[in-house]
Amino acid sequence: MKRAVVLLSGGLDSTTVAAVAKSEGNDLFALTIDYNQRHRAELEAARRIANWLGVSRHFVMPIDLRLFGGSSLTDNFPVPKDTVSEKIGHQIPNTYVPARNTIFLSLALALAETSNASKIYIGISQVDYSGYPDCRPEFLSAFSALANLATKTGVENSHSPISIEAPLMMLGKTETIRLGLSLGVDYSLTHTCYDPSSTGLACGHCESCLLRLNAFAELGIPDPIQYIQR
Repeated sequence: MKRAVVLLSGGLDSTTVAAVAKSEGNDLFALTIDYNQRHRAELEAARRIANWLGVSRHFVMPIDLRLFGGSSLTDNFPVPKDTVSEKIGHQIPNTYVPARNTIFLSLALALAETSNASKIYIGISQVDYSGYPDCRPEFLSAFSALANLATKTGVENSHSPISIEAPLMMLGKTETIRLGLSLGVDYSLTHTCYDPSSTGLACGHCESCLLRLNAFAELGIPDPIQYIQR
């Protein structure tokens, strides 16, 4: 069984990717980043999902990106609400956390190298997302090249480089949920909202909630998580 690192945020996408990685026969090392994000409810969701998946190791790594700010997820300005669906993805919203996926993948790369993992899985998509520049194939390709230029593993094992896997890259949110359901994913364990209540209930109005709600509606099935009354 080959070992793989999966970036597990506790959200819908990363959970689906983790299920894909497991279905492909990988021994999973899950990495969750506690970056002092506004939506800290996702950290507990990640723990639930790691237990449900039966990962071999679950690392929760603290990094305080509030020291830099620059995002409504790591600063004190409000998360956008009730964005018209046609406008989602056409501009970079203030929920973008500067260089987040670059930071996360770099940490996953370090874990992969020290744990002899051959793959890193990340739940990014260019199809049904909020316009983040680090969710595009060009970014993934560039980071993959960097990963194997900047590591001992990449230099000494050029015939078998560490691969960065993004199985959702060309899937919309509806297709992602359909894939997860086919793998038995329990989406009631997940947390997607960027601005939850103090008790962890999803707001139902941020772009992340709207994308999720629209996808479940398109599938004609109820979203199994709880929302603040909308």
